[in-house]
Amino acid sequence: MSRSPHKSKEYFAKQLNYIDENIKELTELYISSTPVQERLKHFFDRYVLEVEDLLKINQKNDVISSFPKVFIGTKVTVLYDEDNETEDYLICYPEQTDPDCGYISFLSPVGRQLLLKKIGEKVLLKIPTGDLFVTIKEISFAETFLDLERKEA
Repeated sequence: MSRSPHKSKEYFAKQLNYIDENIKELTELYISSTPVQERLKHFFDRYVLEVEDLLKINQKNDVISSFPKVFIGTKVTVLYDEDNETEDYLICYPEQTDPDCGYISFLSPVGRQLLLKKIGEKVLLKIPTGDLFVTIKEISFAETFLDLERKEA
């Protein structure tokens, strides 16, 4: 089966519907999984605006060829500044989480901290074992998510 690069735009349009249709459950998950001091007042509103901007910028393009920020459905390569090693994370919905494969929910502690970060941006990741400085090296659309959608359909 051939893959259509046009699907990336469709994926992000569907994402807006998913958030709209599931906002109550997503908000409850966000509140329950995010420490009070780390909660952002308009977390979902801000995210939706960023996705709408991404689609608007690419409305005349057949595909979204570059991703300036980390979104749900993207693969982000981070460089651990201290040991100069990289790791890939696929930012996904909570029900797609599989940490062993690098799939992390956008509501997980690490996923939440990477969401909407830009290429080249340095991020202080707060994790249970301490703080890690990482740099966002690369962001791309994760074709894997299209395969998951096909299986669920």
